[in-house]
Amino acid sequence: MARLVSIISFFKSLLFPAYINRFSKLTKIIGYRFNKTEYLEQAFTHRSVSSEPRENYERLEFLGDAVIDIIISRELMRYYPDGDEGLLTKKRSALVQQSFLSKIGNMLNIMDYLIVEPNVDLENEKVVNKQQANLVEALIGALYLDGGIKPAKTVIINTIWKHRNEAWKTINYKGQLIEYCHAHGIKNPKFHLANVSGPDHQKTFEIHVSINGNEYPTGIGTDKKTAEQSAAQNALKSLIG
Repeated sequence: MARLVSIISFFKSLLFPAYINRFSKLTKIIGYRFNKTEYLEQAFTHRSVSSEPRENYERLEFLGDAVIDIIISRELMRYYPDGDEGLLTKKRSALVQQSFLSKIGNMLNIMDYLIVEPNVDLENEKVVNKQQANLVEALIGALYLDGGIKPAKTVIINTIWKHRNEAWKTINYKGQLIEYCHAHGIKNPKFHLANVSGPDHQKTFEIHVSINGNEYPTGIGTDKKTAEQSAAQNALKSLIG
């Protein structure tokens, strides 16, 4: 079956050059040229086009999900050398969740390459978000099969990991800091408004956090809540590494 798919792809490339060229912009963006274009084709073929497992993206999505997990996990262990399992798990969850992968897919304009039957509803935002996340995972799976871990890792680092802070904005650092204190028998952190500057329409808030009398780096934000989250994140970095 795999050989048949390869033969079909070969004749499509001869008869319809645009068929292969449809992915040229994407390959330039990710900086990788596929040796076997059938992997790339499969990564963007929706189940509506073919329910054959080796012809649509679902198997590659499955593989890509696992590859993303291992690469992100390794980067997190480097980034937080003393971070415990709880911290690493929360950080990874934010980076591999569907909503964030969908944003990565949107950055890549990944829906432009989807091969899908016209009866599939792509006007529904939830459907599109899920589809974008699926395609990101399928693309990573295709990269791994075609070139091994190196090109897959490069794309993950240049997309998901590069934009990690955007994903981590959704993390409740203040809640995590309180949990950390409880887990280690420490009194709850105290947040102090240190300074407010700037005009009324563009204020900057500075928050100090203290734990057991120890002060931690100031958190800054355009509102008090954001500044508190920033201060809590700084405190966690100091405590955990």
